[in-house]
Amino acid sequence: MVKCSMFKPVSIFIGLRYTRSRRRNQLFSFISLASIIGLTLGVSVLVVVLSVMNGFERELQQRVLGLVPQAKVYGYQPINDWEQLAGDIIQHPEVSGVAPIIEMQGMLSNGNRVEPVFVSGIDPDYEKDVSIINNFMVEGKLENLLPGEFGIVLEQSLARKLNLSLDDRITLILPDALVTPAGIMPRFKRFVLVGTFDVSADLGRALVMVNLKDAGRMLRIGDHVHGVRLRLTDLFLAPQVSWELAATLSGDYFSSDWTRSYGNLYRAIIMQKTMILLLLMLIVTVAVFNIVATLIMLVNEKKGDIAILQTMGNSQISTMLIFVVQGMIIGMLGTVFGVVLGVLISSNIGEIHLWIESLLNRKLLDAYFIHYLPSEINWAEVSFIALFALSLSALATLYPAWRAIRTDPAEALRFE
Repeated sequence: MVKCSMFKPVSIFIGLRYTRSRRRNQLFSFISLASIIGLTLGVSVLVVVLSVMNGFERELQQRVLGLVPQAKVYGYQPINDWEQLAGDIIQHPEVSGVAPIIEMQGMLSNGNRVEPVFVSGIDPDYEKDVSIINNFMVEGKLENLLPGEFGIVLEQSLARKLNLSLDDRITLILPDALVTPAGIMPRFKRFVLVGTFDVSADLGRALVMVNLKDAGRMLRIGDHVHGVRLRLTDLFLAPQVSWELAATLSGDYFSSDWTRSYGNLYRAIIMQKTMILLLLMLIVTVAVFNIVATLIMLVNEKKGDIAILQTMGNSQISTMLIFVVQGMIIGMLGTVFGVVLGVLISSNIGEIHLWIESLLNRKLLDAYFIHYLPSEINWAEVSFIALFALSLSALATLYPAWRAIRTDPAEALRFE
């Protein structure tokens, strides 16, 4: 049996020796380096793309779904005693906040600029319990929406489009018609801009907030409200909770939740993440095939050495391990470099995105619901990617190692 010094197993000793030794075959060296680079790129791209998809999923949950109502309970007629309704709803163990709401559609007009908007009449004291809008205020604050003063809060880009600054006046036009001696006229009211917010998402561009009592006056429903919006401890329970509330509350109510308006978007992100994961795993698999080619070339180059080891009594398993070690070193280098590169890019993807936009002088994500590139590194997924790449590398060594033990010593040593 062949032995080596320092108590190192012969297969590991020779495998490491082959890795460190100077190559006579430049083509082999190039393919070995290409294998490491290919695996590095495949693993890093997989880490980056999954981190970005995780970022989009997180932003949808925390930012977009923190701004829109997670669930709502409406009355078929305007609700008079909404405080009593809120008191009954807050008893549900999955409900963490309740706020009244009046909803209407209209248009904002300033000079010759007109924009369609979705108007929410809110109570600022209760709104903070169900929305994260206060976290994104740029100018002014939500508390400036005082009853009777007809203040309005807009998204910052909408305010720019309408050429508005803080304390400017703007006209809100509702589609409800008024019959006057001059004919049928749309209902309109002058408001004062008291605040702007920026959520960097398409959702906020058409969102307008006014005081609950001002909205009631415009719709002539007084102190009545359309319904209440809810904040839940687990937003994924929204369909179940909203259905339970509509079924158990005493009164004529119906419910709605975020899955009806934004569920398709969330499911699309999950589906895209799954499909991209499968496609990129195939790319990593293709990169690993380079390891097979590298080891087969090594086996052909080292046939004489393999034959000598066999004639000296080296076992077939020990011979196989020589090439397994060689392949695993390539796999480990590619995986480690790929994970490190992927984590570095993922951690700085926002700055990279801004740099590319400034270089191209154009916005790249204006067509999406979020106008920036979020990223969230999931270390469990990174570990899975590393294990997947290492497992494929190990499997890639089996066929070349099997070919190595099939070497005929007599045939290999004939021309040595």
